[in-house]
Amino acid sequence: MKKIEEIKPIVESLLFAAEEPVSLRKLTDIIEGVDSLEIQEAITQLKSDYDVQGRSFQIEEIAGGYQLFTRPEYYEWIAKLRKKSGETKLSQAALETLAIIAYKQPILRANLEAIRGVQSGQIIRLLMEKDLVKVVGRDESLGHPLLYGTTKKFLEYFGLKDIKDLPKIEELEAP
Repeated sequence: MKKIEEIKPIVESLLFAAEEPVSLRKLTDIIEGVDSLEIQEAITQLKSDYDVQGRSFQIEEIAGGYQLFTRPEYYEWIAKLRKKSGETKLSQAALETLAIIAYKQPILRANLEAIRGVQSGQIIRLLMEKDLVKVVGRDESLGHPLLYGTTKKFLEYFGLKDIKDLPKIEELEAP
């Protein structure tokens, strides 16, 4: 059995090296002889350490796992770095389509297009290529059309723990 002080640097290194959120289950599988409560305690202590030390990063729980993130006050610096590295942004039409899918999922393409008022097949394909949207099933109506929903990568992209963390529609309306 490892002590929390031994577990903390292991958890930190795993989160640092991971490109996506790491689940508690995966952490317990990797760190043998340690249970999930000990790992959660190590994460809690790491979060506290980062706050006390004034670190530029923090641990966030998103998309069913834990991930290291730069603190929001350093966003402008990270944005400059990403701009130089050529990270692609989503167009206004893609963001609009993605928002409708996120809030109305599972949704038929026809219903999405009725809301947007324009054809959306190409944008849906683009969002699927970026792994932000996926087919989540088929409708029971005539022809059994596809139903679309968001992916785990969508949660990661927007820094959400769960789809329930989306802002409420009322909060988004203009004053």
